[in-house]
Amino acid sequence: MTRLAPLLERNERFARDHVPVALGLPTAQVVVVTCLDHRIDPAAVLGLRPGEAPVIRNAGGRITPSVINDLGYLAFLAEELFSVTGPLFEVAIMHHTQCGTGFLADPAFLQRAAQATGVPEAVLRASEVAEPERTVREDVERLLASPALSSRVSVSGHVYAIETGLVTTVVDAVTV
Repeated sequence: MTRLAPLLERNERFARDHVPVALGLPTAQVVVVTCLDHRIDPAAVLGLRPGEAPVIRNAGGRITPSVINDLGYLAFLAEELFSVTGPLFEVAIMHHTQCGTGFLADPAFLQRAAQATGVPEAVLRASEVAEPERTVREDVERLLASPALSSRVSVSGHVYAIETGLVTTVVDAVTV
């Protein structure tokens, strides 16, 4: 038996009442980029329902080349398939307190992690979130500076406090 078995049972209960959402633009006109930490459920934290907002997750919720590529493709889809005129969507970058990537700020830990995983130190360092207010600002700037970002996409930065459950806006939505 797999550890997924109890979750598959939950899925069967979910599927009984499931109503599929048609392919279309996200109704909240927001794309959330956040951490893969299991303590954060973006749908619960932000009250999202299916069809409202895509969520991109990675270690630290950082803006990486892969995330930039995904956002570029989402902007292309919005323009190409749905003929959106005007603003396309807002990218809400949401870092959080107590992030496990914060350990990467310790050079000795970073070196051990690189040796154990085979991931270069520079790549691991780029996912570090020890000071979420600082890193979310850096990521907003990184995304806004990307030539791959459509000028019709805005970017905002937020921090989710694990301790309280509250999300605080650090950078209001800005466009290129």
